[in-house]
Amino acid sequence: MRALISVYDKEGIVEFATELEKLGYEIVSTGGTYKKLKDSGLKVIEIDEVTKFPEILNGRVKTLNPLIHGAILYKRDNEEHVKTVNEHNITSIDIVVNSLYPFEECLKRGASHDEMIENIDIGGPSMIRSAAKNYKDVLIVTNRNQYDEVLKRLKENNCDEEFRFSLAKEAFNLTARYDSLIAGYFNSFGEKEEFEKILEPRYVLKEVLRYGENPHQKAAFYEEENIDKVEYKVLHGKQISYNNLNDMYGAIKALKNFGDIPTAIAVKHTNPCGMGTGATLAEAFRKAYECDDESIFGGIIALNREVDLETAEMLSKIFLEIVVAPSFAKDAYELLAKKKNIRLIEMPRINDFEINMSVKEVLNGLIVQEYDNVDLDEDKLEVVTKRKPTEEEMKELRFAWTAVKASASNSVVVAKNGGTLGIGQGQTKRSWAVEEALERAGDKIEGAVFASDGFFFRDTMELLNKYGIKAIIEPGGSVKDPEVIEFADTDKLFSMPADKRTEDYITGRFG
Repeated sequence: MRALISVYDKEGIVEFATELEKLGYEIVSTGGTYKKLKDSGLKVIEIDEVTKFPEILNGRVKTLNPLIHGAILYKRDNEEHVKTVNEHNITSIDIVVNSLYPFEECLKRGASHDEMIENIDIGGPSMIRSAAKNYKDVLIVTNRNQYDEVLKRLKENNCDEEFRFSLAKEAFNLTARYDSLIAGYFNSFGEKEEFEKILEPRYVLKEVLRYGENPHQKAAFYEEENIDKVEYKVLHGKQISYNNLNDMYGAIKALKNFGDIPTAIAVKHTNPCGMGTGATLAEAFRKAYECDDESIFGGIIALNREVDLETAEMLSKIFLEIVVAPSFAKDAYELLAKKKNIRLIEMPRINDFEINMSVKEVLNGLIVQEYDNVDLDEDKLEVVTKRKPTEEEMKELRFAWTAVKASASNSVVVAKNGGTLGIGQGQTKRSWAVEEALERAGDKIEGAVFASDGFFFRDTMELLNKYGIKAIIEPGGSVKDPEVIEFADTDKLFSMPADKRTEDYITGRFG
């Protein structure tokens, strides 16, 4: 019996090889692995003794040889295969132990291009694929975490086909991921297509969630296999569920829009129910809370600063599912952790991780779009009325525009003093969303501004006028824009009316 061992990760390999030797396996090895095993006192056969050919090209070619791959790939129950290996004096290799060059590690630390190229393993993946393909006859070991189980089963003579298949499956997943990383690296050069012909990212299981959208549904979180990982840790409370994670992501996306200023986002059922900024985190949370002190019950709060005691005291007075923040001060954590059902989640990179694409599953496929991370370009703003917004109104309009971007489509926001007073979103008719936002703002509306993520018509202007809104920001783009503008601008209303009804009235055709 013979085992071929060639590993980059040499942790535990001496101990593993020692046990294989005790079980009667000859050890064949290459390069640095050979030296390490030899220096440890093991009897090791160097690879060129098997191939009758030296390692060449600075180790680029070592195991790419028919005497190696023939020894791995031949089927032991195939008479023709057995005859062939005997004719060529090929000794079977029954176990392949291999770990690949550290391409991913080089990628993470930003190695030079030349170093990246040299860390593309060729012989390793070839041996792994050969062994995995012939899993019925060959054990393929690709991870030191497998060593104990492999040894246990070898000693018990219990390497059944199911176990061999499981090792092969891990092996092919390893080489697939390895090739995907290399392809991604090469695709990062040159002029990129707007949308790739093949979407490369793979997703790996991060954790099994508490339950899905409903308690009877199972759910899990898969993380995109890229370099930019976003780690989070549940410091206190139960495991998170599908809805928790979905809402938390919505809150974090909204949070990122506001930059470095202390910000609090309250979310319920994926929709923001309050957004606030301020000189302190406590002030920001108070504004978010006051926007809708009912919907926030059982909601999720995302904060972009360490949670201090003042903020924690306010948070502790209401029932919340989750508070997620970069960190928690010791006294703040101790206070909040007294609440049994709250989840306290630490996400150190809540402010700086990048969201590049938005992906959604439809019709057993994906629709992909760029993430909406475009900031307000004030050079392109156009004041279309005679009255110009004041400096203070302009400041509030900037906040309102940022807040409305974080809300669901067909959304409007009433804002004042760096906080939302009312949010209308997800309605099939914009005027309904406007009514909802204005009603929520209530008697606090004096001096407030208004933002809409889409154009609107005269009926919306009539509502805003009724409630005393004096400054509005919206994208425009409707054929009805002139009517909306003339309603806001009384001089224009009488001199150049765009609405035929207005012209008819002024000229006396009716009325």
